Amino acid sequence: MSTPAAIASPEPAAVGACFHCGLPVPPGTDFSVDIDGARRPMCCKGCEAVARAIVSGGLGDYYRYRTAQAPTAREVVPEFLRQTAVYDHPEVQKSFVRVEDEHVREAALILEGVTCAACVWLNERHLARLPGVLAVHINYATHRARVKWDERRVHLSDILQAVSRIGYLAHPFDPRRHQQKLENDRRVLLRRLGVAGVFGMQVMTLSVALYVGDWSGVETQYRRFFYWVSLLLTLPVLLYSAQPFFRSAWRDLRRFRAGMDVPVSLGVAAAFVASLWTSITGVGTVYYDSVCMFVFFLLTGRYFELAAHKRATESSEALVLATPATATRIIEVASPSPSSPSLLPQGEGGEPRESTYMTETVAVAELRRGDRVCIRPGEPVPADGTVTEGRSSVDESLLTGESLPVTKAPGQTLVGGSINIESPLVARVEKTGPDTILSSILRLLDRAAAEKPRLAQLADRVAGGFVAAILLLAAAVALYWWRHDAALWLPATIAVLVVTCPCALSLATPTALTAATGRLTRLGLLVTRGHALETLARATHVVFDKTGTLTQGRLRLRTIRRFSGMTETEYLALAGALERHSEHPIARALVAAAPASAPAAVDVINTPGAGLRGAVGGELFFIGTPAYVEEQTGLTADAGTLDELRRHGETLVLFAGREKIHAAFALSDELRPGAAELIAELKRRGLTVRLFTGDHEAAARRVAASLGIDDPVWDLRPADKLERVRALQQRGAVVVMVGDGVNDAPVLAAAQVSVAMGGGAAVAASSADMILLSQQLPHLADGMSVARRTLRIIRENLGWALGYNLLAVPAAAAGYVTPWMAALGMSTSSLLVVANALRLTRVRNSEWGMRNTNSI
Repeated sequence: MSTPAAIASPEPAAVGACFHCGLPVPPGTDFSVDIDGARRPMCCKGCEAVARAIVSGGLGDYYRYRTAQAPTAREVVPEFLRQTAVYDHPEVQKSFVRVEDEHVREAALILEGVTCAACVWLNERHLARLPGVLAVHINYATHRARVKWDERRVHLSDILQAVSRIGYLAHPFDPRRHQQKLENDRRVLLRRLGVAGVFGMQVMTLSVALYVGDWSGVETQYRRFFYWVSLLLTLPVLLYSAQPFFRSAWRDLRRFRAGMDVPVSLGVAAAFVASLWTSITGVGTVYYDSVCMFVFFLLTGRYFELAAHKRATESSEALVLATPATATRIIEVASPSPSSPSLLPQGEGGEPRESTYMTETVAVAELRRGDRVCIRPGEPVPADGTVTEGRSSVDESLLTGESLPVTKAPGQTLVGGSINIESPLVARVEKTGPDTILSSILRLLDRAAAEKPRLAQLADRVAGGFVAAILLLAAAVALYWWRHDAALWLPATIAVLVVTCPCALSLATPTALTAATGRLTRLGLLVTRGHALETLARATHVVFDKTGTLTQGRLRLRTIRRFSGMTETEYLALAGALERHSEHPIARALVAAAPASAPAAVDVINTPGAGLRGAVGGELFFIGTPAYVEEQTGLTADAGTLDELRRHGETLVLFAGREKIHAAFALSDELRPGAAELIAELKRRGLTVRLFTGDHEAAARRVAASLGIDDPVWDLRPADKLERVRALQQRGAVVVMVGDGVNDAPVLAAAQVSVAMGGGAAVAASSADMILLSQQLPHLADGMSVARRTLRIIRENLGWALGYNLLAVPAAAAGYVTPWMAALGMSTSSLLVVANALRLTRVRNSEWGMRNTNSI
């Protein structure tokens, strides 16, 4: 059999060209396939794989008879897959991926297409099955997912593609893109709602005429005419307005899953098909009005859910949007340029200063540690840094909840995202990208949103099987009424399909938690764990540390008592050399008092909550509490001298060598504003307040007496604090631990709820369930008030959702609920849950009645 002339092999591939697609073969590559007894070069692994598959399948004649080169691998790869591959690039990942260790990565994603709890359940389980995915958590209220994976086994592009394969779309969380997406969704939803409302009103007008005709009589030709007009008016509602429900239901059915839109779509479709049959045959009842009302009410519910979703994400996304896209970087030039005036702070008389610097506008992502940036009045700070020139006030309210501006001068730190108010500042960049304080706050917020408290997990388990149960119930109802009263089988079945509302059950907890978290974030109380609010509402005991928690944590050196021949300056220099290796407020106070030329200490060992030891100039020294010094050296100071130094409740630190105690440092601190009011309010609410401190008895009793705390406990090591908290827990107490400093980390981790002061050490903050960024103690009372109200609203929402379904489903099955009433009830149920949760955003500060002038 001869080969047709039209089928001829194309020109042979040029030397160095891919035999499969014709593109040049990159130098240094070695891809090839044996075709027709000859080794043919390939340009890439993709062409090699395709060619090998063609030959292995016995289709080698393809290369002899083809009329054109094969499409390139780029052409056969879908556009979406090419886009996702970009996210595997390390430079691209810098802006949104956190590196936990050498191979573990974590990213926040946004999921599009999520409409109910079943969508969340499906995506979580689908991603969890991917090899290399270590954890995945999705928040229904915000549609944000936090995914952790092993880069050696799976790439981010694989995760994004896996989501797309089940009918959803995932992309890295970008607040600007997310807000634009929500706004676009709102506009489209509003248009669909408008179409359903306009055409639905016309259908309802015709339906009224038909209902009146049932009572007074109407001629058959007019009835049939109204049927067909109603059909035409219903088609835009069905084909356009109801499209999201059908699309979502089809996506679920293709995956053999039952989402919330499956029963809704079945109900709408069944009502329309039955009405169409009646319009054609003239037998039966039409439900065109019910179809239009279904869609209108359901879209109304979706619209307000979308509004609640948008509002719920505003607080956390406002933090992201606080970071500017560009920054003014200062670069050094060889000599001043008159054409490039300096934008640095002006001189005393307001004239520009002569300098050898000029500025350039760069993307914030291009900033590196050590860069100098100019921050004009009204501009946000682009990254964490230190002021090098200028003096101004900075608004940090978005980060801390503190409404009053903070004065910044050379040497002081700036937080990225805060706003410069008065004068230009020059700052040296210290941290960028995921290392900034703002990025850390956002990661903690994401972690809290991703973690599901016990009530949310229970609601999700119930909602997961709810839809399948409803479908089985609807089938049973249809069968029952078909046998007993054929006129009721269709309306009763439609009502059962539509009246159910697992969305209300799934929205009950996450919507309330998201609203409460946003409220507390604006107050400067950061919720970092999903269980924190639920547990805080059940607290029975509140345990406080003293230094840096109930006191300012800004100790000042009051007295130095020398016991040997060196000068005070020499003792301070040696003490400062050791204390530079600690973050404790005592250490900061001694370092601040030490001379700048203090020597360096080596082999320093820090015992949290007790003291430090290390070598300076080849000699071993110890500094810490009297008990620590005695334990390390066996030396004790004169009891009378110690009692004299402690008489005013000052904190006492001893400095010693191997054979002698050299000096004693007495430091004092001040109580935080609002501490006494907070303690009084906690006691008024029936909570037990305790003070656990590592300080001596006189200091502990002075603070306790000033604040009204009974039975303070002093001279506690970190292990002692931990033991006492566990003893309270064994007696059934739900303990809230409020602390600051590295020595609080173990007990913070052990308490049911832990709160770290925002100015505390990083270790304490990472161990805490909540962080008081504002460092205003009265905000903790507001937090406990919001927590209790949140738990009450969650219970109300769950009670309403369960009660509604327990009443509505049997009533619909019994034929007492018409289809349009079912649609109205279903939409109203979701709206009530969302509206009830959003009350948390309007809760007043100091709901307990505290008179707090520092609250915002």
